Amino acid sequence: MKDLYTFDLSVESAIDTYQDVSHTYTAFFADLKLPILVAEASSGDMGGNHSHEYHLANAIGEDIVATCKSCGYTANDEVAASQPLTRADIESVARDLKPSDVGVWRGITKDRKTLVNAWYPLEQGSPDEDALNIHAVKLAVPELDASVSDSIPFWKESLQMSQGHEKGGDAPQLVNVIDSRIAPVFEGLKAQLQLYPDDLDVSGIAHSAVSEDAAGDSLNLVRLMHGDKCPRCGDGSLEIHRALELGHTFILGTRYSEPLEAKVALPQQPARPVPLQMGCFGIGVSRILGTVAEHLSDERGLNWPRAIAPFEVIIIPTSGVNEQTLEFYDGLSSRRDGSACFDVVLDDRKESFGWKMQDADLTGYPVVVVLGKAWRQEGVCEVQCRRLAYKENVRAEDVAECVSRLLKQL
Repeated sequence: MKDLYTFDLSVESAIDTYQDVSHTYTAFFADLKLPILVAEASSGDMGGNHSHEYHLANAIGEDIVATCKSCGYTANDEVAASQPLTRADIESVARDLKPSDVGVWRGITKDRKTLVNAWYPLEQGSPDEDALNIHAVKLAVPELDASVSDSIPFWKESLQMSQGHEKGGDAPQLVNVIDSRIAPVFEGLKAQLQLYPDDLDVSGIAHSAVSEDAAGDSLNLVRLMHGDKCPRCGDGSLEIHRALELGHTFILGTRYSEPLEAKVALPQQPARPVPLQMGCFGIGVSRILGTVAEHLSDERGLNWPRAIAPFEVIIIPTSGVNEQTLEFYDGLSSRRDGSACFDVVLDDRKESFGWKMQDADLTGYPVVVVLGKAWRQEGVCEVQCRRLAYKENVRAEDVAECVSRLLKQL
């Protein structure tokens, strides 16, 4: 991870710095030819109130990002808002709801004493694990430990430890977090729903329910889906992407500078020191390499972008290296004044031509220059760029211009 921390004297200058670094990150990913999604994000444990993540849409991604083509809204599903549920939305679902239409996810609080049942309407065709928005559950129960997938053993242990002890504030509890579309009929369905495993003794356990958010509005526990209305513009439809997170930026404000008393005296007010305004920025360098390889590779091998390719150009002679080959290599790798032209490697290994070509594909050089029979007889090379589907015969004196034109697109 490449980390950067910034320190500014005011909120305004901290925002300017944040924008400067964000623009630099965007340009950096553009050089790598990665179509990055810059998503509104949660600051999480880092703190602060302004944060963005840099994602590449990919089926193997562990994050979920929602985008709207109409207004450009882009957000991680941790903060992506749903359209508020209307009374009609709630009534249309609750009216014909059956126990088989209700899904449940069980979690537990960090102290392992409260079992959290999240009840939500099953979306047709959506597996249970894909339908629930755990982030919405955590907003309803901030003490939830969302990292625990099997909560029952922990709660069972708390129940066993509490047996024989006087019930009190630290006794095990059960909280039902209920999607507002289920809430009107939950009491009627409860007898047919499994609130907890049958083998647990829950006598005397306190039960409570949450069916509204902190502001008293409807509680939607279902994850955003393809085609949902955009919460920003209301007109566009959302697209949902699996994505790989490659970078994260935060404005931390005084989250750390105030507790650490990191203050500075301003020229205009030397007698009243102010806390520094902090920013935090990070790019996953090693993750980027794997992501670029995943995103740009094809069935023949890697396809490195010019910015991080091991070499920009590989020269492959079909029948060994001679003086003419070396002169061509020197001309392509440096100018007459000695300044660098291209980053070039000459494949002079004692292997067959076919083996060298296959190895060049696997390695992913942006441009391949083949010196074959036409080169020996007429001074004509074959220039290839697999990523651009380019293959042309080019005279030796025109190769530099041709390669330059190709590399500008890579």
